[in-house]
Amino acid sequence: MFSRLLLTESDTAHLGAELAALARPGDVIALAGDLGAGKSVMARGFIRALAGQDIDVPSPTFTLLQTYETPDAVVWHFDLYRLEDPEEIWELGVEDAFDEGISLFEWPGKGGSAIPADRLTVSLTIRADDSREASLSGGPSWADRLKGLSGHG
Repeated sequence: MFSRLLLTESDTAHLGAELAALARPGDVIALAGDLGAGKSVMARGFIRALAGQDIDVPSPTFTLLQTYETPDAVVWHFDLYRLEDPEEIWELGVEDAFDEGISLFEWPGKGGSAIPADRLTVSLTIRADDSREASLSGGPSWADRLKGLSGHG
């Protein structure tokens, strides 16, 4: 488990970029938190870092899924907020995402058991002063990689 205080939106995007440097094809990253906690901001930082440019990264709230070709892998950015049944996740081609790319899930709880247990979970909490706290916990494949984050102790 690793936690970091995020004072600004830029800090949130920067943590996303740091995670992108540690990610590899086949990874699943679950971004959890209330509305406005910074899930899309973190995903945007992650995707832009992998793409190597300041590309447009809209929240996939209405489309449920956006994909991004990057030099290292295809990033599958899911927003499960509007799913009414966890089984609907299979209609989004999630198996291909797990096989071929890096998967980012906003609102992972809505995906039920389809979201693999061996994942990185980033829980974003809004604090009283409007800053954010990111708590990261990872399955076995993430344990050593998280040691590479700045400020990890």
